[in-house]
Amino acid sequence: FWFFKFLVLVGITVGAFYIPDGTFTSVWFYFGVVGSFLFILIQLVLLIDLAHSWSQRWLRNADQGNAKGWYAALCIITFIFYATSIAAIALLYVYYTKPEGCTEGKAFISINLILCLIVSVVSILPKIQEAQPHSGLLQASLITLYTIYITWSALANVPVQRCNPTLLVRNGTSSATATEAPTTWWDAPSIVGLVIFILCTLFISLRCSDHPQVNKLMLTEESGAGAGAGPGGAAEEGGVRRAYDNEQDGVSYNYTFFHLCLLLAALYIMMTLTNWYSPDESSQVLRSPWTAVWVKICSSWAGLLLYFWTLVAPLVLPDRDFS
Repeated sequence: FWFFKFLVLVGITVGAFYIPDGTFTSVWFYFGVVGSFLFILIQLVLLIDLAHSWSQRWLRNADQGNAKGWYAALCIITFIFYATSIAAIALLYVYYTKPEGCTEGKAFISINLILCLIVSVVSILPKIQEAQPHSGLLQASLITLYTIYITWSALANVPVQRCNPTLLVRNGTSSATATEAPTTWWDAPSIVGLVIFILCTLFISLRCSDHPQVNKLMLTEESGAGAGAGPGGAAEEGGVRRAYDNEQDGVSYNYTFFHLCLLLAALYIMMTLTNWYSPDESSQVLRSPWTAVWVKICSSWAGLLLYFWTLVAPLVLPDRDFS
């Protein structure tokens, strides 16, 4: 029923322009906040998987030959990530804090800096290295860099002009905003966020993970490997692995979860394109609320906690297979 689906899609799109201003816009903002938070967590899972897979592949190549070259590449990339993070932290302190005031910004930057230091140290502890030989500073440096980006994005939503030089102001029709200087809608955190979204989409599309749980999240057919022949399954014929794409009886992925991820991605793009701003009571001006700041900061803490769990899980649950 593709024809009717497209008709419904066009009807919904056109109908959205006729939604009256008022309660719907304010309520839908919070739907976008929750959906975006969940999608950021999905991005964090993909990023952590990318970091672990990246390190494992390069260390495997080092064991097979030209070890000095691969180890040198690991050190260079790790140094670049940490150097960029340190420079970014310094810039955040310079531009998003003041000697007096801006307490929230100072606290957010300092807390995330301390947490990044903790996970970096934990990633190279002997106990962790023994349980996970591939664990190292490359993963920690990538997670640190992404955490600093999330912190920057959160500080760009602080609704205090003195503590946020990138706060966007849009002139409305009311006289109260007539004295505010208009600025461009696009800011750097939003552009970087869109780039990361595109890279995550490519990451999902072009590769399958080494971890079955991530394959289920990324909705790849490899997650059903070993199920045998049939819809979405695979079979061995003469030693050759053959995949089947027969969706007559059902799809090879979780249909509901797939569309839920698309919904969350759409909400994330919606919030990014509007800079996480919400309409004021008169619906004349979009303003940055503290809600967006706390959602982003909490997502950065959730990402660090998730990465920390991937490090200590083999020690906490020794009976489980984390290979």
